[in-house]
Amino acid sequence: MSEPSGAGAPKPASAATQAAQKAVLAELPFADQVDFAQAQRGFIAPVPDGLVKNERGAALWDLQAYDFLDAAEAPDTVNPSLWRMARLNMNNGLFKVCDRVYQLRGLDLANMTIVEGERGLIVIDPMTTAEVARAGLDLYYAHRPEKPVLCVIYSHSHVDHYGGVMGVTSADAVAAGKVAVIAPDRFMEELSGENVLAGNAMMRRAQFQFGGLLAKGARGQVDAGLGKVTARGRVTLIAPTRVIVAATEAHTIDGVEMVFQLAPDSEAPAEMHMFLPQFGVLNMAENTTRHLHNFIPLRGAVVRDPRIWSRHISDAMALFGGQTEILIGQHHWPTWGRADVLGYLEKQRDLYKYIHDQSVRLMNHGLTAAEIAEVLVLPPGLDREWTVRGYYGSVSHNAKAVYQRYLSWYDANPANLNPLPRRETGRKTVEYMGGAAALLQRARLDFAAGEYRWVAQVLSHLVFAEPDNLAGRALLADSFEQLGYQAESATWRNAYLYGAQELRHGLARLPARRMLSPEMMTALTADALFDFMAVRLDMAKAGGLRWKINWRLTDSDQQIVLNLQNCTLTQVSGQVAPDAVASVRASRKVLVALNVRQTSVAEAVAGGELEIDGEAAVIERLFAMLDDFEMMFDVVAPGLGPADRGTD
Repeated sequence: MSEPSGAGAPKPASAATQAAQKAVLAELPFADQVDFAQAQRGFIAPVPDGLVKNERGAALWDLQAYDFLDAAEAPDTVNPSLWRMARLNMNNGLFKVCDRVYQLRGLDLANMTIVEGERGLIVIDPMTTAEVARAGLDLYYAHRPEKPVLCVIYSHSHVDHYGGVMGVTSADAVAAGKVAVIAPDRFMEELSGENVLAGNAMMRRAQFQFGGLLAKGARGQVDAGLGKVTARGRVTLIAPTRVIVAATEAHTIDGVEMVFQLAPDSEAPAEMHMFLPQFGVLNMAENTTRHLHNFIPLRGAVVRDPRIWSRHISDAMALFGGQTEILIGQHHWPTWGRADVLGYLEKQRDLYKYIHDQSVRLMNHGLTAAEIAEVLVLPPGLDREWTVRGYYGSVSHNAKAVYQRYLSWYDANPANLNPLPRRETGRKTVEYMGGAAALLQRARLDFAAGEYRWVAQVLSHLVFAEPDNLAGRALLADSFEQLGYQAESATWRNAYLYGAQELRHGLARLPARRMLSPEMMTALTADALFDFMAVRLDMAKAGGLRWKINWRLTDSDQQIVLNLQNCTLTQVSGQVAPDAVASVRASRKVLVALNVRQTSVAEAVAGGELEIDGEAAVIERLFAMLDDFEMMFDVVAPGLGPADRGTD
């Protein structure tokens, strides 16, 4: 086992890892450099200095941290295939796709596409945060006429495709009818479930998926597959003013004809493709990317349906393939030329259907999710194609997602029906293995033999059984690290390396910040806001209570009855309860402020923003019963505590 080069510092690649990297070099066609030319095509100007800063001078986006990727040859601590993708994702700035169609790439995980209309601009997917979206628009304006933004389109319901909307327009401009906002059917409903109700747990898990708290470098974070990493800054939302509801809809927006194709239950529950006939440009949103995508991301989500996903790609080919000259997406770079476009789409279509069909076939032969993941590989014809490599998803965890979609988490073995929780399992496993010392002795031998997967599995039991076992934590970190170095998937690499970092340094001490921004929550439906309250209700504080509360939201003129019964909050719209214990009048903005603790019930009443008829103490007690979630919960080991060194 290699000794650390400093206290808790990342370690070198082991001999087993070096051998694994050499095998990748021999397996894949690294002489093929076509993607490097395509990723540069249409380049106009880079992100200035590779930086986006906020008004306080803090870096929200920093490509300078990735200067180490200038080297063409991968170091032995990075899978060579992933190194190739990480270098391709360094292409950044303003790019011309064709006349009147431009993209901002490399300012965030996602692209922002700008279509020039007759009077103004159509912005597709304004990235994750307002600051980077504004920087992208400013870069566009530095090289193109400064026309106003007249329309914003959200291709789907993931935050890197809408969160920067207030960087390109304002809620007032939308409310005044100066700017249209278009989204696919069920956009707001799906966004609320994924980003609001499960938002805290997803944000914590996303730290592992994207590696945002890892140092950038050959022994740290190099990429995220879809792009470099997620941008920092202010996440915002403006609700759509027009929703696409038909399977296909054609609209003329500022002189530009756009045909929308809904693609629900694909990469996102609410997603759509766009075809621009006058330019011959097909935008596949995030349903085709330059790699294998996720059927379920490591951060967590509802399992996606790759069978339907593949069908949506097939339908797009049938609808638009004969007219398409350029294919773009909201990640990565375009494909030019009809033959190349169709060839690329065929591979993407077959990729998702193949993993689905073969996983289901093996499932029906009785294999479990783990067993399917172990034997399923890409078929000849796809296995050496760069555009289907697992930089973001992987065949392994996508196969498990297919199993989960059809058969759930349970593998039908009653031994796994009601297993002990992590800590109890850990204690009994260590005991059965003869104690911590015996387990560690065997684990060190297996580590030396390069059996990192097994060592990580066994030592995870040890650190949950004995959280203070420093030798166990250290060896588990070393095992995670070598697995990360070998991973082709950027998300697997980030998860392993960030797990190693937490084991060595503890949990990062992050600055206090709201899980959800007020700007985003104000755009949510009233049902979504009350659902957010419901999932925060502490049952221990609500036992035996039975309340009905009338709410009148003054800005939307909505009447809602909130019911507390059986330690559960439910709501009914459009009704008034005559037996309510209290009736409340407030704007949605005040309801949001109460939820995010910007104000208290007493302060809102005193300021004339909240009117309560009936038992005012009930409303104070209601908000006192709602949990505030701590994001930095235990993942890789219990009781790690915050790191000594804070992370900005």
